[in-house]
Amino acid sequence: MTIKPASLRNPLGQRRVERQPGIIGYKPAAAKNLLGLFFLAVMTIYFLTPIYWLFIAATKDNTDLFATYGLWLAHFNLFANLSQLATFQNGVYVHWIGNTILYAVVGGAVSTFISVLAGYALAKFRFRGRGLVFGLVLGAALVPPTTLALPIYLMESKYGIANTYWAVLLPSLLSPLGVFLARIYAIASIPDDLLFAARVDGASEFRIFWSVSLPILMPGMITIFLFQFVAIWNNFFLPLVVLSDPNLFPVNLGLATWNFDPASHELLYNLIVTGSLVAVLPLIVMFLFLQRYWRSGLTFGSLTG
Repeated sequence: MTIKPASLRNPLGQRRVERQPGIIGYKPAAAKNLLGLFFLAVMTIYFLTPIYWLFIAATKDNTDLFATYGLWLAHFNLFANLSQLATFQNGVYVHWIGNTILYAVVGGAVSTFISVLAGYALAKFRFRGRGLVFGLVLGAALVPPTTLALPIYLMESKYGIANTYWAVLLPSLLSPLGVFLARIYAIASIPDDLLFAARVDGASEFRIFWSVSLPILMPGMITIFLFQFVAIWNNFFLPLVVLSDPNLFPVNLGLATWNFDPASHELLYNLIVTGSLVAVLPLIVMFLFLQRYWRSGLTFGSLTG
């Protein structure tokens, strides 16, 4: 009696054929890994090339920008460009950076907190019209922000807040996409049994939200804040419509005025490129600093059963 090897049998007694490298459709694990690594390498080069070009261009003066190869160094003038950038027009660029930080940090923080409050309520409380409210939020998230710039300007002009800091800050305090993301994250991460246990212990709804739910929602809050921070930092059309005072401009609008100002007879390309490089750095630093807060498993061990 011949006994079949265990590797060729299954519990039902049927013979199992092991896949060999010669069989059609077989892909070794090493080949899959190499293909994935190659794809990631190509995507990394694709996304980092513009940043590399921006750094190289920021080290050149106006002559080298157009007379040398764009992806290679020429005369290193980065520090001279930075010095000229900080002092040009009485240091207005530094003022623009400060305005942008104000708009992005305040608007992003307040918008994130409002989004989490609304998303948590839509996820964990049952009330009449909840589906309608969420439908309106979802519809608002699909509206392009540029279509709202002119109505916002008309409303702000009516109430006398156009061409002020509030003209940019107020529209940034509400984010339908943030509410949507907060609701989805609250549904997925906060067990109803955890809230029920807190209510049984006598905690108020505000105490439950602040002490129990908010720490669990922290990774989602960081994600929403980054989305809103980047959106406000890169916002160009709304400030263009509602602001006319250069002292209130964010950095991207200010750099655009240097590029398209017909009254200026100076070639400012080196300052525009250097200013663009400086404007990108806070986004990179923000991402690197906040990514350590993206943790999973915050509710592990909170429930037993």
